[in-house]
Amino acid sequence: MSQIENPTQQKIAEILNESKTIAVVGLSDNPSRTSYQVSKVMQQSGYHIIPVNPNASEVLGIKSVPSLKDIEDPVDIVNVFRRSEHLPSIAEAAAEMEITPNVFWGQLGLKNEEACRIAENAGMTVIMDKCIKVEHSMIK
Repeated sequence: MSQIENPTQQKIAEILNESKTIAVVGLSDNPSRTSYQVSKVMQQSGYHIIPVNPNASEVLGIKSVPSLKDIEDPVDIVNVFRRSEHLPSIAEAAAEMEITPNVFWGQLGLKNEEACRIAENAGMTVIMDKCIKVEHSMIK
């Protein structure tokens, strides 16, 4: 597997400063899960969070959608909390959204070459194996 090249820290800071809406794929409604804790911090930092989880009706006080195709509003970042093998199908779903998101973000520990290629070919900036909350904490 070749190396996935993440943007520079400066570019990631720009992305986070310019972004408003984050669709979180695999956002759990369980407060002890990392996806919940990270998304709650991002929500408290002023981001609009869209929970994407077919098994939850509501997360963080927001109605959950079953899949990315159910989102009608523009999304700046698709942030993924699913195992790496799910990334290609999620990247395809992101690429098929009515308005292509700016960024496809695989959380810490997540990497997938195929997903990277799919997202980049659709015009998205790809960030993998980085925690959005950690990155956000470094730009304050």
